[in-house]
Amino acid sequence: MELAELVGLRPVPAGGVLVTLTRRCPLRCSHCSTGSGPQVREEPEADALERFVSSFTAADRPDVLMLTGGEPLLRPDLVASLTRSARAAGTRTALLSGMFFARSHGLSAPMRRVVRTLDHFSASLDLPHEREVPRAAVFRAVREIRELGVAVSFHLTGTGQDDPYLADVTADIDRTFDGTVPSLVNEVRPFGRAASWARPARTVPDGGGALPCAMAAWPVVAFDGTVLACCNQDTVDRRPVPPHLLLGHIARDDWSAVRARALGSPLLRLVRTVGPAHLRQRWSPGTPAGSYCGDCRRLGELPEVVAAADALASGAAGALLDLTAARRQHDQGPVTLVRRHGCAAYADLVAAPGGGDRSPHPALDGSRSPHPAAEGTGT
Repeated sequence: MELAELVGLRPVPAGGVLVTLTRRCPLRCSHCSTGSGPQVREEPEADALERFVSSFTAADRPDVLMLTGGEPLLRPDLVASLTRSARAAGTRTALLSGMFFARSHGLSAPMRRVVRTLDHFSASLDLPHEREVPRAAVFRAVREIRELGVAVSFHLTGTGQDDPYLADVTADIDRTFDGTVPSLVNEVRPFGRAASWARPARTVPDGGGALPCAMAAWPVVAFDGTVLACCNQDTVDRRPVPPHLLLGHIARDDWSAVRARALGSPLLRLVRTVGPAHLRQRWSPGTPAGSYCGDCRRLGELPEVVAAADALASGAAGALLDLTAARRQHDQGPVTLVRRHGCAAYADLVAAPGGGDRSPHPALDGSRSPHPAAEGTGT
């Protein structure tokens, strides 16, 4: 699974599930959005995660299981177990690592066994990471992983399009790997340890225009096992979770239940279709503007917005609206998505040399229905 395909699936409702395996991490990066570190022990129970992933079936599964943290490879046996279980249902697994293990010379035999189970491996690389793990060591490990037959990519982070570090590291990756390894480039956001110094996320001006949220498409398993409809770190860490963004808990809910809630919610359908800022501006114009994600978190507290969502996006009509918006974003491709959500100046780097698989996802071409309403269960 190349990076272009992985990113291209991001707008597909329930096309993937993002699972945070642990908040632990051997590194102490100054920009860590999750506030991870060596002494942090918060993580979902292994048995609950295994039960949740084992509930995937060939007829009802996410296409992608995305494992992250903290450092997911601190739980190598769990990674291998989840990957095997997911693959049995037809789900592919991608993993994002901070590359702590690259400080040793070469991949250890146990690490090679775990990595071989993956369909995609992405290495985090940025200035704070390089203070912990040298770039040359990361390059060496990525080369070894690629030689195992696993698709690889880099997840780069900088302060913006004018960051000299991003210019240097992207050029170095291009030289070292002959332009054959893609990168997803993001900007540091004011979450976790970067909350006090990173610049705020881009604001959405009032104007009523629709700006769909692709980040509300994949369910997210948080560090305590809670399942949310959003990957914004402030939202993932917030308790209580805003009710309209709560999809369940892995200790009591299986994939089918989580998927049904994610796809059947009229409010979430409209967040994915027109975005939270448009909903607030259109149906609650007297509510002061906040950030894009801040607007989303308070939608459930705006009765006029909830009523409008129920009227416009319930049942089969709402399912079709959601499906149409997802297909449009998917067809625009991964580069367009990264221009909006990542560092726009480097968006082209997400495309693998071969372009990646741009064929429609089964949920978008009708061969696997993505919505409960479309299956006759209604909402």
